[in-house]
Amino acid sequence: MIAGERCTRACGFCAVATAKPFALDVDEPRRVAEAIRRMKLKHVVVTAVARDDLADGGANHFARTIRAIRELDSGIVIEVLTPDFCGKESSLAMVLEAEPDIFNHNVETVERLTPVVRSRAKYLLSLSVLRRAKELDPSVVTKSGVMLGLGETESELFQTMDDLRAASVQVLTLGQYLRPTPDHLPVVEYICPEAFDAYKEVAERKGFEFVASGPLVRSSYHAADYHPTRRRASNGRP
Repeated sequence: MIAGERCTRACGFCAVATAKPFALDVDEPRRVAEAIRRMKLKHVVVTAVARDDLADGGANHFARTIRAIRELDSGIVIEVLTPDFCGKESSLAMVLEAEPDIFNHNVETVERLTPVVRSRAKYLLSLSVLRRAKELDPSVVTKSGVMLGLGETESELFQTMDDLRAASVQVLTLGQYLRPTPDHLPVVEYICPEAFDAYKEVAERKGFEFVASGPLVRSSYHAADYHPTRRRASNGRP
């Protein structure tokens, strides 16, 4: 996670602290890349807190981190998990111009529950971000995730799958919501493993290329199990 430990939003499911963020660490991209090199990672997931205090929402910091990783090892698969950047296309374009292999932005829950679960985020805006990412860079793999057990119905979940496919999302993660503290949203239902298996089959029939579905699944759960087409280091294209 880059861009600090303080988030400008207060989502009902998230344990990250909500507070005025500190200034960005300009050396962080280099240090992240160096840590990845030392650990000899082949697939990395770069995420960040929401930085609504910044004009670009932290997009340039994402881009600098992607490029720093590429400079040290062009063969690493780079996945980014970004906020919505308040819908600013210039910020989204900035991240995609750095050419991550996978662009992940989570809708987190179904449309009806979004106002309760996600601070300031809008369901349709998240779909728009995912759709526009694919339009700006057709070669990037798009990914999203949904937490279950917040009170969604099965039909609402299936509609969310349809909405994500309509936005050209290729990879889907489905996991059980777990309450971080008593101050966060309560768990309405614990979904059984068999239901997660069934939802995986439904999602695959709907056309997702890869689906990770289970109680312990999270956005970055076994992320390297999905193998996107590698990009050439010379020009960043497959």
